[in-house]
Amino acid sequence: MNTAIINEDKKIFTQLTTSRFLKYVGFNTTSDRHEEATPSTPGQWDLAKYLVEELKGLGLKDIELTDHCYVIARLPASPGKESIPAVGFLAHLDTSSEVSGENIKAQVIENYDGKPIILGAGLSLDPAADADLAAQKSKALIHTDGSTLLGGDDKAGIAAIMGAVEYLLKHPEISHGTVELIFTPDEETGKGLPEFPLATLKSKACFTLDGGPIGELEIECFNAWGANIKFTGKSMHLGTARGIMANAASMAASFAAMLPRSESPEATDAYYGYYCPLEIHGDIENAVLEVFIRDFDSKGAERRVAALDVFARAVESQFSGGKVSVQAKAQYFNMKEKINEKPEILEKLKTAFNNLGIEIHQKPIRGGTDGSRLTELGIPTPNIFTGGRNAHSRLEWVSIPEMAAACQLTAELIRLWGNN
Repeated sequence: MNTAIINEDKKIFTQLTTSRFLKYVGFNTTSDRHEEATPSTPGQWDLAKYLVEELKGLGLKDIELTDHCYVIARLPASPGKESIPAVGFLAHLDTSSEVSGENIKAQVIENYDGKPIILGAGLSLDPAADADLAAQKSKALIHTDGSTLLGGDDKAGIAAIMGAVEYLLKHPEISHGTVELIFTPDEETGKGLPEFPLATLKSKACFTLDGGPIGELEIECFNAWGANIKFTGKSMHLGTARGIMANAASMAASFAAMLPRSESPEATDAYYGYYCPLEIHGDIENAVLEVFIRDFDSKGAERRVAALDVFARAVESQFSGGKVSVQAKAQYFNMKEKINEKPEILEKLKTAFNNLGIEIHQKPIRGGTDGSRLTELGIPTPNIFTGGRNAHSRLEWVSIPEMAAACQLTAELIRLWGNN
């Protein structure tokens, strides 16, 4: 067995990822869930085009940038390995719109002293309140300056994949089959690969690099629905409104208040699902409330979707003349069942973890990835750690050694896949 990857100096993978990551976070790739087009924002094109040029610079020839900003590239098989089924690695280009991703000022700490890290805007990272951060003492990490998110979700994943490709190109003695590299737009919007060119994909299995702490392995995720609830009221002069006016803004607020507080993101963890009101706006005549529904059990998700109609009728009964309509749409589904149908994929992945001495922490994703949708489309796609923490937040940070470990794991997994 070729053990070059296993015995490689960890500093090599740090060098392959850190500078890349710092470059990638310089691109403002915030997505916009209100925009129907894919990609939803122009900044995602900038990063996609940069990655295409970087891949060309590494020597890859088979590279495609689709009309909808999907980057698909192939690392060709080593001589004699052409018949081995292709394997794919995914990461997404966009960052969450919940916090600004413009003009990110990444801060690098080479040797963390274990003390609180003071950010701007009165924010700080406190190891006393964050055991993961405390565990980074004497290690290197990257954090924000408090004015934006960092973009580790998912540019740490992109950096790990790109670093693994460069490593393998520099080590042709490590044989492998065909490897597909896939970088996708608008993962954060929950669209679920709407324009993905599935027919062009050769991979029989894929892996997303879109997780958190080292060792994290995820094969199950939420069933996800999104709902737009529209409220139609009746306007009347406020002085003569009694018995006539139906206030759509009040209707929306009443509906939001009916969502169980015990079934909200901030009140649940582990396998508990939730309702989450994301956005509310309107006036007396018209208002709109956007709600996300998440549940690991498909019937639980369907129960929550049905409950929205019950809440709608309850609001109508309170506001005479007012109307409420619920438009719910499935976004993605739990990938566990389909991944379990191909146990050899997890076996290969767990072997890669074990070879590198990384302890596996298997847990459910309280969210979803593009791998969730790809699994639904027939290509099993587990999710792997990247070293990121506090995603979608001004408190976001990335562990440099853990991002490097994700890069090394990717290279080792490619090597193992080539031994099929």
